[in-house]
Amino acid sequence: MTDKTFNDTAISRRDFFRNMGALGSGSLLISAFPWLQSCGDDEKKAIAGSEKLKLAIIGTGSRGQYHMQNLLKIPHVEVAALCDNFDMHLKQAAAIYPQAKTYVDYRRVLDRNDIQAVLIATPLDMHAPITIDALQTGKHVFCEKSMALTPEDCLAMYRAYKQSGKVLYIGQQRMFDLKYIRAMEMIHRGAIGAIGSIRAYWFRNSDWRRPVPSPELERKINWRLYRQFSGGLMTELATHQLQVGNWAMQMIPESVTGYGDLVYWKDGREVYDNVSLIYRYAGGVKMTYESIISNKFFGLEEEILCSQGTMEPEKGKYYFEEAQPAPGIMQLINQIEHSIFDHVSFAGPSWVPETASKNTGYFIVENASTHAGESTVGFVDDGSEPLLASFCEAAVTGRPAESLVEEAYYSSVLALLGLQAMSEQRILAFPDEYKIPYLNFA
Repeated sequence: MTDKTFNDTAISRRDFFRNMGALGSGSLLISAFPWLQSCGDDEKKAIAGSEKLKLAIIGTGSRGQYHMQNLLKIPHVEVAALCDNFDMHLKQAAAIYPQAKTYVDYRRVLDRNDIQAVLIATPLDMHAPITIDALQTGKHVFCEKSMALTPEDCLAMYRAYKQSGKVLYIGQQRMFDLKYIRAMEMIHRGAIGAIGSIRAYWFRNSDWRRPVPSPELERKINWRLYRQFSGGLMTELATHQLQVGNWAMQMIPESVTGYGDLVYWKDGREVYDNVSLIYRYAGGVKMTYESIISNKFFGLEEEILCSQGTMEPEKGKYYFEEAQPAPGIMQLINQIEHSIFDHVSFAGPSWVPETASKNTGYFIVENASTHAGESTVGFVDDGSEPLLASFCEAAVTGRPAESLVEEAYYSSVLALLGLQAMSEQRILAFPDEYKIPYLNFA
């Protein structure tokens, strides 16, 4: 079987986003993934004719500086303010944007009437207060994932967003990664059958620590390792992959259970270095999730196991259940090498596919970028750049990205419920009080 059925509609990453504006609101792709709706002609004219979007960056550490490099490529944005309470990071950011005014207190940034939007890349515990304050002062907000440190704060952020009428983006870059978009389109139209199970994992081998110039800065720099500021592997990694599971299933799990432990890095950290969970969807489909930071061999992936094939979106490939049979001559060579026959007849019937070729699969899109998941900052072509560009356009036009916040909300809450289930060592049902309206989710 060839891949012609799917290659007929395959387009390059560059062409996809360049042509997105030409896809009307009636497009099946936009209908399925409404957050991809980019500027139409009127909005493009508004951007072209407007002054630059004045943006403030709150949180100028490694992820904030990663976004700064992408912002340099967006011509209709002016980074007018930088804010951080860690002087070293603030100085590094000021070297990238020397024209921007610097602040230590984020509230002074929000007091500026000329600032139209803020990008928040602080430790997780500050996401909710800064986002809510920014929305209530009339700013558009881009906030890194996860949304917040507690389900209650996630819900408070969502309600502030709905009440504000402003744009809110959460850093779920897979939703803007072309290979993921294409993979989900194939899954949703049944190209590889019905989903039976999902296996997701993210493995690294490092202590997840960063150098500390002075002991009193330990928690400020290594905030990911302490429960006051972070949910560890679940909020820093799992939230990405839980969103993929929900995206594929088009629903949220009914319950979760699992185990979390400190197995290897017993160095004073408070968050788990080893987690294993099971999320159960209605109908019995399960998504297993594993993450450790003491072995990197398998890297990361979301393996979506369907009745007619398997999707590996991070690797950019999919596979049919039955591999193509090897050519007859290859079968013959294989049989000779393995002494299947004492005598080989060249006049006999054709060989049946007893020695099938290795199932190497098919590319979801051509020239897709992939990575092993080791970087703690970001990756080239992982969707972050188009995600940020989309936010900046939305902030200019004032048009929110439909469904994006809801996707991020559910993945964030599910990560936190997974933490609770591990801590309490029980099966935890998704509480009704944390369910929000969302058309695509049951």
